[in-house]
Amino acid sequence: MQLYTKITIGLIVGVMVGVAANLINAATGNHVLIDAIGVTKPLGTAFIRAITMIVIPLVVASLLVGVASLGDLRVLGRFAGKTLAYYITTTAIAVTIGLALSNLVKPGGRIAPESRAQLLAEYSAQTEGSIALAAEKPAVKDLLLNMIPTNPIDAAANGDMLALIVFTLVFGAAASLLRDDLKRAFLGFFEAVNEISMIVIGWIMKTAPYAVFVLLAAVTADFGFDVLRSLVLYTVTVIAGLLLHATFTYSLAVRVIGRVSPLYFFKRVREAQILGFSTSSSNATLPVTLAVAERELGVSNRVASFVLPLGATINMDGTALYQGVAVMFIAQVFGIDLHWMAQLTIVLTATLASIGAAGVPSAGIITLLVVLQQAGVPETGIALILGVDRILDMLRTAVNITGDLSAATCIARTENELVETEATSLA
Repeated sequence: MQLYTKITIGLIVGVMVGVAANLINAATGNHVLIDAIGVTKPLGTAFIRAITMIVIPLVVASLLVGVASLGDLRVLGRFAGKTLAYYITTTAIAVTIGLALSNLVKPGGRIAPESRAQLLAEYSAQTEGSIALAAEKPAVKDLLLNMIPTNPIDAAANGDMLALIVFTLVFGAAASLLRDDLKRAFLGFFEAVNEISMIVIGWIMKTAPYAVFVLLAAVTADFGFDVLRSLVLYTVTVIAGLLLHATFTYSLAVRVIGRVSPLYFFKRVREAQILGFSTSSSNATLPVTLAVAERELGVSNRVASFVLPLGATINMDGTALYQGVAVMFIAQVFGIDLHWMAQLTIVLTATLASIGAAGVPSAGIITLLVVLQQAGVPETGIALILGVDRILDMLRTAVNITGDLSAATCIARTENELVETEATSLA
């Protein structure tokens, strides 16, 4: 049985047990079942702590390898600059769309006041500090200055992920200029760290079905249908954001920059989208994505072979959008008011963290923890969304791959390396 099938079963059974306990308690005043569920809660807490434990080594290693593997930045010059600028811009737009929808819909704001008060009391140790952190409103200059760490080790120890990511990006860019023998040694070490981190994540995720059962049973036992209604609204908000980004942002980009008909573009990239949706992995879909770019879109091999592998590593628009909605949802559930400066930090962190998101299933959960920590939102809230992550992971992977192909089309056009076909002619 697939892991996500087990997680889904854990979600469903956990919700059923939790709702049953809630109804029994409401009808009879008997809270024996709720107490029994409470005994198992340390398993869920251990799961959250274990995932959090691996965040820093994974993000640092994957970022260093991804940036250092770009090659000599002085030689790549304009070509690499265009590609990176495109990916960073569309990712920032994706996060902004997610935040805008979250502010408009408020998916986590529909919980009854008494349920929110109970939830805050349940996690008071975490939420008090988080609310205080979110209430701080640093000036823009302070926000930008704080992105440069005086001590990267201290930034890692204190969970200052934005500063750590900036340092890692700079360090990786410098490493790309090393002579070949030193670069191979450097990349070899951090590739090993990255692989070890992925193995540890695999071990941790094997406990996910049981952790999801425990966490969701506890939440629904305490709060009944309040949380479930909000979870459905959260899922709809993420899907709406992904569709809006794919149909608006990418259509505008391929028409204006790539001078390609959006209708033809989406028609030609369906094969890669479907495979990405099925596998939830940009890396697994990469061979098909390369073939679609060259065969269906007329992108030259030189452009496709650079833009698409890079995109599978650093272009995570769908993941970044989902993170924006998820952070706002969890903050709203806990009653944490994220002001505009905190949301700007989310845009910056999610955009930079997406560069280190591996192109494998559920990598977004790891980088979501990075964004949660930077925004001062309790990581325990991730339990609320883990059960519906599979379907959202499939959808955001399809969006990520669509973004890769739109980038290849636009970069090829600006480099005069787009072969004129029916697909690359405006209707």
